[in-house]
Amino acid sequence: MADQENKRVTRMAKKRAMEAIESQLKPAKKTRVVLGEITNNPSVRSDPVKTQNPKSKKVKKTVKTQKPILVEDDDVAASDPQMCETYVADIYSYLHNMEREVKRRPMGDYIEKVQKDVSVNMRGVLVDWLVEVAEEYKLLPDTLYLTVSYIDKYLSMNVLNRQRLQLLGVSSMLIAAKYEEISPPHTEDFCYITDNTYTKQEVVKMEADVLKSLKFEMGNPTVKSFLRRFTKVAQEDYEAPNLHLEFLGYYLAELSLLEYGCIKFLPSMVAASVTFLSRFTLKPNAHPWNLALEKLCGYKPSDLKECVQVLHDLQLSRRAANLVAVREKYRQHKFKCVSELASPSAIPALYFDDVQEV
Repeated sequence: MADQENKRVTRMAKKRAMEAIESQLKPAKKTRVVLGEITNNPSVRSDPVKTQNPKSKKVKKTVKTQKPILVEDDDVAASDPQMCETYVADIYSYLHNMEREVKRRPMGDYIEKVQKDVSVNMRGVLVDWLVEVAEEYKLLPDTLYLTVSYIDKYLSMNVLNRQRLQLLGVSSMLIAAKYEEISPPHTEDFCYITDNTYTKQEVVKMEADVLKSLKFEMGNPTVKSFLRRFTKVAQEDYEAPNLHLEFLGYYLAELSLLEYGCIKFLPSMVAASVTFLSRFTLKPNAHPWNLALEKLCGYKPSDLKECVQVLHDLQLSRRAANLVAVREKYRQHKFKCVSELASPSAIPALYFDDVQEV
């Protein structure tokens, strides 16, 4: 009898242990984010968020309590091979050469020349929605940038029906997440986030189509690849690391993803223009460019004029005013509310004159 009682107690203990393990391994529910009907009317924004999960408020609360992103100090930077002084020049020279390769660049006018059913506004609505999806799944910024680059390159080569545009978006994000993330979301997560508009089989099929179109070349330099280093050098004339400058750069760079007109600019030019505009916003009475930045970025102020003005229009909501995901994201306190920073309505023309060596 004693042996039977011991066995019964052992079985109950094992059962409780297994239940505890299963409860920990059970995936957390995600808030469904539905893109809705993509409209061709630029004045109407499809509201992408439908809070169908009753626990969605708890999800949002945990996001707000994340630790703020801090600027790396010199010791951390020195331990990072990508920031190491010995190799950094070669690394960025390689990235500059790679971004100029035609096979890695989307067409700057693919909507006019390739697409028949997809418009500029539809692309903007899609990217705006993907910003929210990336926030929902807490994906790295690099994942978002790669996602948009995959979308633009795929649409440069393939005609797509507007009903499949959201499918392209989630499939591209799935690929980018697998490339960048340590623990990427599963295929089922991306089906769920679209309110199961697409099946797992459809997502996998589109994933394969994107990979074939891009010839499995997933690693491409993006704006984020250059912005990290540019921002570090841009702060050298500040007495202390400036989080407002760093977050403002991130904000303007993500705004550039919404703008179809930014596709024609090289990622390094957009990153340099973001740095220019960030410095101007924080110190409008000081020249935002200097010889150190010119040498590092490889661009003179006159080279950046067109791109800076496009970004400035985005910052002032003269462009993409109906797309609010990025603006709301950077209105949070963890990003120092940089989307609310005021910027002068015009940039003095003399700031685009080439900097003269003293």
